[in-house]
Amino acid sequence: MAELNERLNSQQAELVALRSSAGTGQSAVSMERAAQRQLAARLAELEAENAALKEDMLIFERLIPVMGQESAVRIESLRVKPDTGGRYRYRLLFAYQPARRGVVFQGKYDVVAIFKDAVGVERRQPVSGGVEIRHFLRREGWFELPEGAVLLSVDASLLQNGKVVASQRMEF
Repeated sequence: MAELNERLNSQQAELVALRSSAGTGQSAVSMERAAQRQLAARLAELEAENAALKEDMLIFERLIPVMGQESAVRIESLRVKPDTGGRYRYRLLFAYQPARRGVVFQGKYDVVAIFKDAVGVERRQPVSGGVEIRHFLRREGWFELPEGAVLLSVDASLLQNGKVVASQRMEF
């Protein structure tokens, strides 16, 4: 009986040791999985940042002035992404190549969301703002559509003295 008790005690001690090492192994596996998730998220962030930097580099290359060229202003980029609910975020990048140094473009921009409401009627929702562009300027903002609305397109216009000087459209 004493021998069986001794064997039972040693096996219980071994069981406790094995459970402890199994718990440590499971902790290590879960920590490794968490680290992999963090690395994957960071990789996605870096890929998005890299794509944005490549886009910016192309824009800067286009900004290099050509000798004898007149002043030119344009909308380089229009991006619209859904946010939460019926909210959308927009991002505009304006570029200005003045013919003379020190000249600043002054005007305003309009962003117009064109959508169908819940009953199918086409509607427009504008967002406006003033701009003063030396070489390039980024503007970001948001607009919100009514519940059940479907976004069709977004028009961006750059105006000076009430006259459209540049425009861009994004279809959905």
